[in-house]
Amino acid sequence: MQKQSGARFNTLGAPMASSIFRYKGGALPNVVALTYTVLGYAGGLALITSSSWWINALGVLLLAHALIYSAYFLHEFAHGTVFKTNAANQRGGIAMSWINGSCYAPFTDLRRKHMRHHIDRADVITFDYRQFLLASPRWLRGTVVALEWAYLPAVEFLMRAYVMLLPFIEPERAAARKRILGVFTVRVLFFALLAWFSLKALLLYFLAYVLFITALRFADAYQHTYDAFAILSTGGIPDEKLRDHDYEQHNTYSNLVSVRFPWMNLLLLNFSYHNAHHEKPTAPWHQLPALHRQLYADEHSQVIPMASLLRGFHRDRVRRVLSDDYGVVTTGPDKAERFYGAVGVSFLTAV
Repeated sequence: MQKQSGARFNTLGAPMASSIFRYKGGALPNVVALTYTVLGYAGGLALITSSSWWINALGVLLLAHALIYSAYFLHEFAHGTVFKTNAANQRGGIAMSWINGSCYAPFTDLRRKHMRHHIDRADVITFDYRQFLLASPRWLRGTVVALEWAYLPAVEFLMRAYVMLLPFIEPERAAARKRILGVFTVRVLFFALLAWFSLKALLLYFLAYVLFITALRFADAYQHTYDAFAILSTGGIPDEKLRDHDYEQHNTYSNLVSVRFPWMNLLLLNFSYHNAHHEKPTAPWHQLPALHRQLYADEHSQVIPMASLLRGFHRDRVRRVLSDDYGVVTTGPDKAERFYGAVGVSFLTAV
């Protein structure tokens, strides 16, 4: 029997199924990381129902980290870097959105809005929460600011609430109302079941979710000095400046978890190699460290270690809420001193 041209065969001469993963060498890292994400989420849930507080603490950390991985895998699926087919990547993205709670917006909408971030070289957001807060009653604005001062990410929850309410606000999106109500019902039943089993577990889940959002917003805050534009679906951004490749790279920063120990960046699925990601958005997460070393010198000016951003993240936690100025990055050892950062630019809250 003649073998098909181009087909792969095992040692017995039988045809081998081609890998479902897009990149050579992508099977092992993706299988390990995705397995960790799913089992970590399930394991974290189990641990927060324990009667032991130290096991609860471990469960909160595991659950929060699994949520973080689910978000960054959603980002990978949006870029199509995991599986070969768009359909498989979409299924993976939908699964991750149900884990991390971004499922109120269809995955296709999340992907489309994030692609605009790359194409337009801007922070293309869905909801101008600053304008909303400035026009809101003083008590509401004060409550949001007070919660942010207390390290509770109120703006991020406000953005998520907007995603849920949008079909009921905009008549042209009325067709999505049934979907929102269906997703909301499933989520409420899940959390009601968790509360019935253990009210303490529900509170610990909320704590893990706050840690998850805080970790993502810390990473998001310092990766760009782009301009931000509130664009619901269609429409262009102002062309008052040249947003070319040089603009993109000079306004993008790799806020590495660790420069000395690259493996620590796996805590964020290598998302902190942000210049490399923007240089080649189709590069998978497991190739970004090598791509970073290939593209940039060790002393690349766009690298800002996270350790140097912690003080500013604490100091400017209220300032950045109502300011439309991300600040500037200067030169020298304290180059991030005036880099205030962004709020409300998560790829999980776009529609």
